[in-house]
Amino acid sequence: MALAVGTAHLLNDAYASFLHPLLPRLMDKLGLSITVAAALAMVLSFSASVMQPLAGYLADCFGRKRFIIAGPLISGIFLSLIGLAPSLIMLILILVLGGIGSAIFHPPGAAMAARTGEGKGSGLRMSFFSCCGSLGYAIGPLFIVVFITTVGLENMWMAVAPAVLLSFMLIWILPPDEVNIAKSTPPSIVEVLSGLRGPLGIVFLISALGAFVQRVFMTLSPIISFEAGVSETTGALTLSVYLGAQALGSLVSGYLTDRVDRGQLLAWLTALSVPTHMLALWLPPGSGGAFWFAACSGFLNMALLPPVVIMAQEIVPESPAMGSAVVMGLAWAVGSIGLLGTGVLGDLFGGQMAGLLSVPILLVATFLCFHPKLISYRRAVI
Repeated sequence: MALAVGTAHLLNDAYASFLHPLLPRLMDKLGLSITVAAALAMVLSFSASVMQPLAGYLADCFGRKRFIIAGPLISGIFLSLIGLAPSLIMLILILVLGGIGSAIFHPPGAAMAARTGEGKGSGLRMSFFSCCGSLGYAIGPLFIVVFITTVGLENMWMAVAPAVLLSFMLIWILPPDEVNIAKSTPPSIVEVLSGLRGPLGIVFLISALGAFVQRVFMTLSPIISFEAGVSETTGALTLSVYLGAQALGSLVSGYLTDRVDRGQLLAWLTALSVPTHMLALWLPPGSGGAFWFAACSGFLNMALLPPVVIMAQEIVPESPAMGSAVVMGLAWAVGSIGLLGTGVLGDLFGGQMAGLLSVPILLVATFLCFHPKLISYRRAVI
């Protein structure tokens, strides 16, 4: 089961990564500015995130299997149509619909993967799930650039085939949902969101800031490469290095999540992420140093996910899928909104300077790791 859910996560996130390496090509095709390109990345991220609390609640109430099957299929169908979009409006519609697939997959997928109710080891189980998603993100950019170079942007729709095949396989592989997933009715979305006034809100903000910095790098890195005159493949390779390192970061962090103080782990990860991201954006695209710091940045960024999700599921044990959705989906949606400001900075000062001005905000997350509410929560669960 873990392998099946992990494979679904890999494929879902591979489709979600198609947009970023194609932004320079889409900017040229549709005549878009950096601000509009950043807005497109925000639309996809927001759509893939904001519905997650509702999806988590419905999955906790009615079963997770159907959501896990439908998510990658919807993502694959619509995000494979990016290359066919004849206008900006149609492209936005495609991104919104494709993002919904990702939104309905992540909360039940994370809950089924982590299984916090089974006790110790939830961090490692969550890290495997996260690792599969990171691998999908890493494979996606290189795959789609090579694919459209071979068949053409107009034939990008053929990339839907793996999603269709996977959906049929998951129908047979995944076990049926239990009659009552929860022993009692899970708390409502409003009840869970009211918990944002407590430690859940601190974890939410840390996740949102980490997501913002990740989106900044993924959006601007191909544009910076394009502005520097390097090849489209080099831009895609930079993204793949960044996202591939995220897979290793999630695995290492999952191991540490079960063994060290999670608040201190988050503090170290957020603090170290700032200089590595800035160096990855500042060094010449395609250089050895740029690739090295892109890898370090990806490692540290995705290492945030296992402790964040496990802490949320511990805070909301009655509804693990919805707890996951708040610190993943809702936090990612809030983090992606900041891309609009980064896009404006990009049009004013260039992509590289926009990234260098945006990344330091992650230091706010470092200070939040020492918030009294978060410290009190950690003492209560130790």
